[in-house]
Amino acid sequence: MRSENQSSGQKSRSFIEEARRAQIIASAVEVIAEVGFAQASLARIAQHAGISKGVISYHFAGKEELMEEVVNSVYGEIAAHVMARVEGVEGPTALLRTHILAVTEHMRDHRTRLKALGEIFYNLRTADGQPRYGVKANEELYQAMEQIYAYGQRTGEFRDFDRRVMAVTHSSAIDNMFAYWVANPDHDLDAHAAELADLFERACRR
Repeated sequence: MRSENQSSGQKSRSFIEEARRAQIIASAVEVIAEVGFAQASLARIAQHAGISKGVISYHFAGKEELMEEVVNSVYGEIAAHVMARVEGVEGPTALLRTHILAVTEHMRDHRTRLKALGEIFYNLRTADGQPRYGVKANEELYQAMEQIYAYGQRTGEFRDFDRRVMAVTHSSAIDNMFAYWVANPDHDLDAHAAELADLFERACRR
């Protein structure tokens, strides 16, 4: 990992450096969504951003690190949007529903980012050839969802069930909803999300 990925005690990046990294990440998203992961070379991303390939190499160790930062950036945006929507929401059922609808609301307006994520998830591999992102990479998300389910069970609003099974099912349902929408752009994403929220409410209700 390059020294640009600041560790404790190192000088933080300047505003200009952060802006340049954000520019490169945004261009990477656009290029990946347009031509796919395999064709999204650093040279092509640099051309889209209007910079030299060397500028990308200054900020990122290589394509793999840039792809990881794309994922981190998009997930950070999703998390910020969802947190803003759930602020002030009371009760586990309302939290569960708001989570599903908020994630959908954000991604509906950022379809290009969704396409880029799909390309990265399907193609990016570790040194031993295993998918870089997958079930194991979802652990933090599963744990967050389990907290909502545990909250509902503590209050008696939710029935008894295996929270990990529900969290995995919840995550998979949202992922497949988006995958279907990308493949079928005319699909009513909002209606799908509302139906999904109804489904999980009924599944959890005591």
